[in-house]
Amino acid sequence: MSIEPFEIPSIPPEDLALLKQKLKNPKYPNELEKDVGWKYGAPRRAVESLVQTWLNDYDWENARTELNQWNNCIATIDGLRVHFIHEPSKNPDSIPLLLLNGWPSTVYEYHKVINTLRDGSTNESQTFHVVIASMPGFGFSEPPKVPGYGASKFGDIFNQLMKLIGYNEYLVHGTDFGSMLGKWLALYRSENCKGYHTTHLACIPPVPTPTYLWSHPIKVAKFMASMVLGMDTVYGRGSSKIKGKSFMDVENDHEMGYCAIQATRPYTLNFGLTDSPVGLLAWILEKYHNWTYPENKDDNMVLPESITANEFLTQVTIYWLTNSISSSTRFYYEVMNDSSMKDMFMSPVKIPVGVIYFPAELMKYPREWIEAGSNLQQYNEANVGGHFPALECGEILVDDIQRFGKLLKTKEYI
Repeated sequence: MSIEPFEIPSIPPEDLALLKQKLKNPKYPNELEKDVGWKYGAPRRAVESLVQTWLNDYDWENARTELNQWNNCIATIDGLRVHFIHEPSKNPDSIPLLLLNGWPSTVYEYHKVINTLRDGSTNESQTFHVVIASMPGFGFSEPPKVPGYGASKFGDIFNQLMKLIGYNEYLVHGTDFGSMLGKWLALYRSENCKGYHTTHLACIPPVPTPTYLWSHPIKVAKFMASMVLGMDTVYGRGSSKIKGKSFMDVENDHEMGYCAIQATRPYTLNFGLTDSPVGLLAWILEKYHNWTYPENKDDNMVLPESITANEFLTQVTIYWLTNSISSSTRFYYEVMNDSSMKDMFMSPVKIPVGVIYFPAELMKYPREWIEAGSNLQQYNEANVGGHFPALECGEILVDDIQRFGKLLKTKEYI
């Protein structure tokens, strides 16, 4: 294993010329004569406006310059070149913090919060040695070359990365897939991972097993009552957001359509996403429209006010520049076929856990479920924000991570 410096690259001239050509001459799909908003997916009027911005106004060099202000590195772990940003704090009392994102995102998701997490927002704020890792096959990390790289292999790579940097104890924060990998680290690398902060903790309800009946009898009774009376009646209105019955329950949750195809036939899908920058933009745009705050947007709103067109296009450009949309979506297939996923989902987390929910997040479990399935030390519900909180409402996210870090220090968990 080794670490070497890395510089975020420019787009090669021939690739930039090809991108401009494809953006200048798109072939748009047929649509209904009636405007149906976003019900069928991203409409042409929304996609076309961003295509024109990408073609005429967007400059990758601005994003590249911003990203290169931080220490970018490559670590070779398990034969893969893994990209990460490492920004150590000058404060000796800082906590090593591993930030993990999900799909469709990249390390750029955290560009607004790196400096504040590193330096602190006030003199009393907890500071961190910030590490943001690109998942293998996402952005600037090399994609796996063989099948089987699911949550367990990714989790182990990130634990090796933190130890390679020199952090034998650390705190992890994750969103989306990063949340899942954070739980894996919390469960199976707890000798190194000493705290787990997330926007979405996957857990099972307090079902009537001998363990839960002994340790949480009231929570079990309330869960059984909710099966008859409904979640809102038992836990309170807005206490949960669970539409589907499984990871790919498209019938009950239309947002899971993308998940079903990416977890079953990623190869076929990615011919279109890889060859067409317009197709790639549209596929990602739908998620940034649907998964951000406010949850029920006006159909004329393409992106939330909290995320600029340039920020969105930087995310898309990273996927295009690195040709990593195929490997990033392939991770869904690997997760679905990872034999460790069931045990991970059902296992309780024993290290300290902090959870913050944002109103436009896709799923939400009742607090009592989380308490039954983890060592919950901090819980918060934000008034704004969604699936990409570091982009949407970074100050709220930073404050919650800082408070959780301070808690870990005060109670000497780390």
